[in-house]
Amino acid sequence: MSDRNRFGDGSGRMTRRAMLRGAGVAVALPFLESWVRPFARAAGGIAGPPLRMAIVTVTGGTVLESWKLPGGGPLGKLPSILRPLDFARNDLLILTGLSHTGASDNLNGHENCGYKHLTGAARVGKIGGRPYAGISVDQAAARVAGRETFLPSIEMGLTNHETPFSFRSVDQPAPFEADPRMIFDRMFRGRQPVVPNWKRRGESRDAEAGRTSPPTDPYDRSVLDAVRAEARALRNRLDSSDRQKLDQYLDALRASETRIDRLEARLRVEALDVKDPGPSRLVDIRIPSEMGKPSFHHYRELIHRDPEKHADYIRIMADLLVLALQTDTTRVVTLAAGADDAFFPGVVTVGYEYHCHTLEHQGNADRPENADPIAREACRQIHAWYTEFFAEMVARLKAIDEGGSTLLDNTMLLYTSYMSDGGHGTIDYPALLVGKAQGTLRTGRQIDFPAKTPMSNLFVEMLERMGAGGPGFGDSLTSPNRAFEGRLPGLA
Repeated sequence: MSDRNRFGDGSGRMTRRAMLRGAGVAVALPFLESWVRPFARAAGGIAGPPLRMAIVTVTGGTVLESWKLPGGGPLGKLPSILRPLDFARNDLLILTGLSHTGASDNLNGHENCGYKHLTGAARVGKIGGRPYAGISVDQAAARVAGRETFLPSIEMGLTNHETPFSFRSVDQPAPFEADPRMIFDRMFRGRQPVVPNWKRRGESRDAEAGRTSPPTDPYDRSVLDAVRAEARALRNRLDSSDRQKLDQYLDALRASETRIDRLEARLRVEALDVKDPGPSRLVDIRIPSEMGKPSFHHYRELIHRDPEKHADYIRIMADLLVLALQTDTTRVVTLAAGADDAFFPGVVTVGYEYHCHTLEHQGNADRPENADPIAREACRQIHAWYTEFFAEMVARLKAIDEGGSTLLDNTMLLYTSYMSDGGHGTIDYPALLVGKAQGTLRTGRQIDFPAKTPMSNLFVEMLERMGAGGPGFGDSLTSPNRAFEGRLPGLA
């Protein structure tokens, strides 16, 4: 058949219909070795559970003198805000001195903090009302870890459009989902929750199960294989510009096929886990009845005004975070717990003000001694309250057995805030790492770094442990305050 007839409409013209003719073959690319690698590393070797990364960020900074110890070293009695975590003291690594000092354009205080929070970008701002920052640490990790999971990452919780935390690229914020029902449906629609059997997955037969398909599997053959010869012949007739467009089309097609193939392979492996699950039990998903109603907006208002509803909400979101990691639905989760506009009657036991945002401003000043002491104590109480629920989640992670190690052992968990203090501060962020990150973190300590050490240095360390390391991240190598060649010494 001539090129004229293969690619044209009989008149010699190339048509979109002719170019896309091969797309009717509903297949996927061959299973990739990158899928097998976590399950079967060296020949005969048994792969263990993967490392996960989770970020839990609360609102309004913190009260630093009640968050950190007066000096670094081994952890003794924990500062009051972190005291609910005393049971996990040996799993904690407190880091001080980390800061964001980049520039900003056309932003208010909350936006400035939010855009820099997880990006560490040297400059953030808006152009024509559109935000720009840089890729965030969670999304950078998801680009690598997300190749192996059902979802690349999950972003959830009570953020707003004013303060996006996660950025997929310089100008593309990642939306956070606040509705727990929507998150659960996204995680498990079309599949059931299963606990991975990491020992069995490490055996070669599971790798082979992921690689091969039954003869009747609709994803047996590749669209690219079906049209490769035609695409090669077509490419020879195109100029350089059109060749680039064709290559981009084929690359996009390949990416779609790869995602489908990974999904199909994962479902086949999970079918084996249903029959022979891992050692832990699935968590009990506690979804309050309000969460199942058609509209989440009414319940959201209750969360802002009723600390009991707020507590229920944080607990269910923590359940979803644990479930996502335990079932290997994703290995990267970012949870925004809390809201600047929330009220805390009953939680705050001093004074007459219960509105979080008001207390944040009244309780912060250039120096703690210049702040309103009652408002500052109220802020301390709010942050200790948040830590209570974070500690419950840590206890759950610590109790889940993954066959000789716990889910917490296999997780690198960052507990922080999008501001260093309620006065829109960006110097000396609260930064707590929980979990030993599979032995790559030496915990049970506080490490004090020089003031204004870039927070991006911590992100470099986190990404390296997730297999997404590079020469730098954010402003780790470009900040006027750059230090330690963009790293954080002494973590291991």
